[in-house]
Amino acid sequence: MPDSHDSSVEAHDGPVDGFVTRFAPSPSGLLHRGHAFSALTAHEAARVAGGRFLLRIEDIDAERCRPEFEAAILEDLAWLDLRWERPVRRQSDHLDDYQAALRRLRDMGLVYRCFRTRKEVLAEIARAPHGPESAPFRGEPLPPAEEAARLEGGEPYAWRLSLDAARARLGRAYELMAFLQIPPQGEDVDFEIVPAEPEAAGDVVLARKGIGVAYHLAVVVDDALQGVTQVIRGRDLFEATHIQVLLQKLLGLPTPSYRHHPLLLRPDGKRYAKRDTAETLRAIRESGVTAAELRRELGFS
Repeated sequence: MPDSHDSSVEAHDGPVDGFVTRFAPSPSGLLHRGHAFSALTAHEAARVAGGRFLLRIEDIDAERCRPEFEAAILEDLAWLDLRWERPVRRQSDHLDDYQAALRRLRDMGLVYRCFRTRKEVLAEIARAPHGPESAPFRGEPLPPAEEAARLEGGEPYAWRLSLDAARARLGRAYELMAFLQIPPQGEDVDFEIVPAEPEAAGDVVLARKGIGVAYHLAVVVDDALQGVTQVIRGRDLFEATHIQVLLQKLLGLPTPSYRHHPLLLRPDGKRYAKRDTAETLRAIRESGVTAAELRRELGFS
């Protein structure tokens, strides 16, 4: 689907100098106030820094993502008077990039086939001696003969990242992993060097047979290829940063700085969600609210 925002400028993937950030929505529903706040936060940071603002469409979930939602994203962001570069990177157009990264991890012996179902994984976690909250899933490869038999039988499986193998490969560097956390605009706190602690996530799924790669792997590949220097996103994704830093280290990719902004909340204190149809940007626009009014409401001039 072409980008219809005429005021965009041409650009290309690849590492660059200077400040580069992005807004990366999934076209699985209409954007809401929370999305607007996040997009405006990243756009304003790029403007203040004299840097670049990218739009990326994260549509690897073919079952949930729809072309009409992608078109609505472009329409909503243009209505907010945001400017982004072209071409827009659409993940579904770059599946080979993600598979190449997965092959590298496989060749290094860092991933293994896991045949457990979701129910079996949850049951395994629940059996942990200190309770499920303190026991993220950790597994290991099956014996070769058993794995071959299951493959021969056509059983579905997921590729999981082995934290044990990652630790063994990186050695001391595993313990030294960290990322730079930039405080949100307006918060009177210093930046922070945060130690990366991927153990909290366990052996995460990086791909599934017949479905493709998962979010963690795709996002680190995208950020590296697009030269993103600062990832700006909501605090709900802070914990995801730890496993992403590990993937960056394993794949030899640069680690950007991170800024996790507060989540915009509804009057009842709950987070906005795509199911809140009355709060979508389309509904707000159709109610007669102007883009300038919404920007001011969200704290942007």
